[in-house]
Amino acid sequence: MATDNSSSSARRIDGKPRVIVTRRIPTVEPRMEELFDAVINTDDEPFSREGLIAAMQDCDVLVPCVTDKIDADMIKAAGDRLGLIANFGAGVDHLDLAACQARKIMVTNTPGVFTEDTADITMALILAASRRMSEGIRMVADGKWTGWTPTALLGHTLRGKILGIAGMGRIGQALAHRARAFGMQIVYNNRRRLPDSLETILGAHFEPDLDALIASSDYFSINCPATKETRGLLSAERIASMKPDAYVINSGRGDLIDENALLEALKENRIAGAGLDVFLNEPNIDPRFAQLPNVVALPHLGSATIEGRTAAGEKIITNIQTWADGHSPPDRVVVGLGA
Repeated sequence: MATDNSSSSARRIDGKPRVIVTRRIPTVEPRMEELFDAVINTDDEPFSREGLIAAMQDCDVLVPCVTDKIDADMIKAAGDRLGLIANFGAGVDHLDLAACQARKIMVTNTPGVFTEDTADITMALILAASRRMSEGIRMVADGKWTGWTPTALLGHTLRGKILGIAGMGRIGQALAHRARAFGMQIVYNNRRRLPDSLETILGAHFEPDLDALIASSDYFSINCPATKETRGLLSAERIASMKPDAYVINSGRGDLIDENALLEALKENRIAGAGLDVFLNEPNIDPRFAQLPNVVALPHLGSATIEGRTAAGEKIITNIQTWADGHSPPDRVVVGLGA
């Protein structure tokens, strides 16, 4: 667990910590400017690596987001006054937590606020991929729709299909609630099995063998964080084991999937389709995703709601205030456990 940096050098004379926010959070910015010596990125352009280092040398608190990759060398270059990284979002895989711990820089996140929003977008991806909505939208937009026919854009019904969920945390459970309403069979894999009572509520069955889960799923949804253990979770071998009418759904992180293997399987119709909200090298994604008709590709919309972003901003304010008062913030990230 990171140690709180409570030295007087980490506070401004006026009592307000200097806070640099790397991207716009409009709904809570006035409150941040009132409470802190806040520097808002009004241009909303991503910070360069050099810009992030400069910011960390000139603040008590940095508020980054998922696109701000902060590695060990950058942490080493941070100024002595930096005592808190108050992350915007639950995932912290873009931060080197061990380096933060070594420098006694505390890290907080915003767990729980995007759970429902991400589950909503994941369910939307399942529906859109299954019913070929992306193809239909493009057909209408391009003026190529010639009218209803019994054979046009046939997809698959969800009722009775197996939804395999990798990662049964908050988002996985929220997705299970939604999918059960559509009559899907919920089967999941997780580091730890859920209590029997929760499995009953969710109508979920535990499958300890991830390979077996992937091979048997009609829809395989990845809802786990990106860690050393989960990166590349959906490998070429596992994709090859999937049913020919199966769908891959990913609203977690792009590096959970072997993208090239997935693209080849989609191109060759070895699986039915994919619904993806996250990719490697965002926003510079592989152009084949946009070209394949059996792919629903979204621009990382999982947390994109006014309500969710506002709630995250309010959590950040609470974490900074608590830290500035010399106490342990409620959303402190424990090194080794992540979010």
